[in-house]
Amino acid sequence: MKKNVGSRLPPFTKVQSELIKGSLDFIGINHYFSVYVNDRPLDTGVRDYKADMSVNSRGSRTDPPAGQGPPTDAPSDPKGLQLALEYLKETYGNLPIYVQENGMGSADDSLDDTGRIGYLSSYMGSTLKAMRNGANVRGYFAWAFMDLFELLSGYQSRYGLYRVNFTDERRPREARLSARWYSGFLKHNGTTALASRAQVNQALNLVS
Repeated sequence: MKKNVGSRLPPFTKVQSELIKGSLDFIGINHYFSVYVNDRPLDTGVRDYKADMSVNSRGSRTDPPAGQGPPTDAPSDPKGLQLALEYLKETYGNLPIYVQENGMGSADDSLDDTGRIGYLSSYMGSTLKAMRNGANVRGYFAWAFMDLFELLSGYQSRYGLYRVNFTDERRPREARLSARWYSGFLKHNGTTALASRAQVNQALNLVS
């Protein structure tokens, strides 16, 4: 990275290096999906953070590199989160880790979001596996409580456990099935088993 970025990367003085050494209290990670990368020659054009990385990226092993063809949807890959958490454990002295964001966006505005339940269930399961393997995970936060303006996709991607009607000036909100499932998960001390809609409704008794 120092070689790629060059003079644009400000150097630390020895005093500054000593000040920040060991000053980290915890590691926060945002994880949505895994990306496959391979090395590529450093571009000679306009420099930006993508050019500085000097890699080709793709959503799956069979996708063309980003920008060279239509990608498939990013596949659910909960193992990727487990491996990331275990890597942080091994590399940074097992500091406390917080999964600050993890969730699935959808263009579908449906309240019947069983796909999101499956996603969250599998990723929380992978977090549990990492913890059982020694990762010092202190917290997990599902993204997001309700639909909102997303940085890269605006209002087109719906991540919320609660649906928001943005065409109504009152912005009314309705609980999706995932909100009921997640509520039950928290109230009953957790279960990562994926259930059918009927099983979810029966177990949670349609908790609001």
